[in-house]
Amino acid sequence: MELINRDKLVRRMESLGVSQRELARAAGWKSHSYMRRLITGEASTLNTDPALRIAHYLHLDVDDVFVTRVDSERAQADPVGIHRRRKTAA
Repeated sequence: MELINRDKLVRRMESLGVSQRELARAAGWKSHSYMRRLITGEASTLNTDPALRIAHYLHLDVDDVFVTRVDSERAQADPVGIHRRRKTAA
């Protein structure tokens, strides 16, 4: 997913008194460094699960701050997802 509304994310964090570290933990990350990169604009993409956790934690609709991006070249080369990585049982 891609962060499309950085300002709304930051304003909501401020209004709720949520720190970068706290939001990073809510996203499921051990470090807050990637959260800092998202907030400063150094990074803009993240996996779906952390994006959903962030939106939920801040009581936002995920569509208000994130958008799903599809790699069109990959989708055209593998339209039904045949080449998706298989998960191995642990």
